[in-house]
Amino acid sequence: MTDTVEPRSLGKVAVLMGGKSAEREVSLMSGAGVLKALQSKGVNAHAFDPAQRDIVELKRKGFKRCFIALHGRFGEDGTVQGALELLGIPYTGSGVMASSVAIDKVMTKRIWIAEGLPTPKYQLLRRGAYTREQVRAIPDELGLPLIVKPAREGSSIGVAKVQGYSEMQEAVDAAAALDSDVLCEQFVSGDEVTCPVLGTGDEARALPVIRIVAPEGNYDYQNKYFTDDTKYLVPSGLPEGEEAAIQEIVLKAYRVLGCRGWGRIDVMIDGKTRKPSLLEINTSPGMTGHSLVPMSARAAGISYEDLCLQLLASAALDHQRLERRRGASSNEEGASA
Repeated sequence: MTDTVEPRSLGKVAVLMGGKSAEREVSLMSGAGVLKALQSKGVNAHAFDPAQRDIVELKRKGFKRCFIALHGRFGEDGTVQGALELLGIPYTGSGVMASSVAIDKVMTKRIWIAEGLPTPKYQLLRRGAYTREQVRAIPDELGLPLIVKPAREGSSIGVAKVQGYSEMQEAVDAAAALDSDVLCEQFVSGDEVTCPVLGTGDEARALPVIRIVAPEGNYDYQNKYFTDDTKYLVPSGLPEGEEAAIQEIVLKAYRVLGCRGWGRIDVMIDGKTRKPSLLEINTSPGMTGHSLVPMSARAAGISYEDLCLQLLASAALDHQRLERRRGASSNEEGASA
């Protein structure tokens, strides 16, 4: 695809990075990598930090499209996507609705469950509305150990693995300090894998699965971005049929949320049954030196620079895609008449 992209035809490009979320530091690293890659391809790309500049400047300064390298709130949650829709500037990744749903782990799980897709059992607690007795009862429902995390944070921020009843209150309170909704989730023991997706709708395709082996099984913020102790296996080493099954379920999970452009879905494989469980989806994945989408893309023969250019070329607006879809439907009706 990138062979047919003329970089100069993409116009003046803003790489949105930084932002106001708890993942600002990671976003700045992602954005710096993307900016360098696009510029190396001849794209007229510039850094743009929405935390330091009014987003309306994008229109005033003549930017024609945006590469969203923001992570978390005010970047991955539909807010920036909505602003860009109003400004009429095409952007990478999922649109308003898919972004706002996908960042909410509870809403995502509800949709996956409704669609018959496997995801660990969970309980939802709301800040200020839970009692100590309710918190203490969660392990009775989900078993131990279990996972506690904020419903709308990424990069493992605020995530705790609870081993016993005595740890529950502290883990829930810590998550509630970051989000009004706290997700308590059944722990699945086994292989942790992730699978990126590129494309939209029927044309979306799953990239190679990556198996993650973190120190003591603790794939936290530090081990994700700032150490070299975590091992990433691609090829994953999983049986061929198992990897293909994960790719199939990941594609369905991506499509039912209405995602487009790209994304990455995290999956746990039960060590005993070998059944996969969907954990969460990232609609603006990391693009740092430790990030997984570029790693998987390389295994599929796509360089970091080509990946960035391909994603930029796919930038779109929700309303334009809907209009094209309506137009295609009208043409089909006219042909059948």
